Amino acid sequence: MGKVIALANQKVGVCKTTTAINLSASLAILEKKVLLIDADPQANATSGLGFDLKAIENTIYECIVDQIEPETAILKTEIEGLDLLPSHIDLVGAEIEMLNRPDREKILKKLIEPIKDKYDYILIDCSPSLGLITVNTLTAADSVIIPVQCEYFALEGLGKLLNTVKIIQSRLNPELQIEGFLLTMYDSRLNLSNQVYEEVKRHFQDMVFTTLIQRNIRLSEAPSYGKPAILYDAASKGAQNHLSLGKELIEKNIPISNN
Repeated sequence: MGKVIALANQKVGVCKTTTAINLSASLAILEKKVLLIDADPQANATSGLGFDLKAIENTIYECIVDQIEPETAILKTEIEGLDLLPSHIDLVGAEIEMLNRPDREKILKKLIEPIKDKYDYILIDCSPSLGLITVNTLTAADSVIIPVQCEYFALEGLGKLLNTVKIIQSRLNPELQIEGFLLTMYDSRLNLSNQVYEEVKRHFQDMVFTTLIQRNIRLSEAPSYGKPAILYDAASKGAQNHLSLGKELIEKNIPISNN
């Protein structure tokens, strides 16, 4: 059965979606069967993998609101082994539709359950908020990766996110774990990047991924071409960093991956 990992941080601009796209692609390149769920109404993970939002018939919105089977909405990407459950701007209204539903916090969990055994990893790109969709995501997840930008105010808002995780653990999902804190947009030439790294490492110690995602222009360019960095420029630092992250994640979860 696959491991469900949410990528969450309510702070905008921390490379959460970039990580979701490129980590998913890297895991697939490393011969894992992966599903990326785009749970953000901005649908950047969907367009970042080359899909035309106007041409998609079914999305996660239809799965949540109209209760269609997820297989109906899942799309194959150009990377073998990587599937996508796309999003759409309509997802903004899903929280209102969900309010009067029984077990409204567990809708996504129930949606994912029948397809978990088809994948090694299911990654969920959360919206930059702590609303009902994100609560659903954390309730459905086995663990959460928290991207942290190597810039000023990097730790701002982390307390609120960690408090949300604790609430989910106590009330909805006691098995939820923090997979790790991931430092993004790292530049070794800048004192600030090194200071943020040291601060995060001091606070969270072994919970910080060894892999650092370095600031890289190719990583920024790739989404405009509808490709993950590994397809846009495999030799780039951004592609190689995420490949290293994929290997670190697999190594960390060897017992789970071998189930």
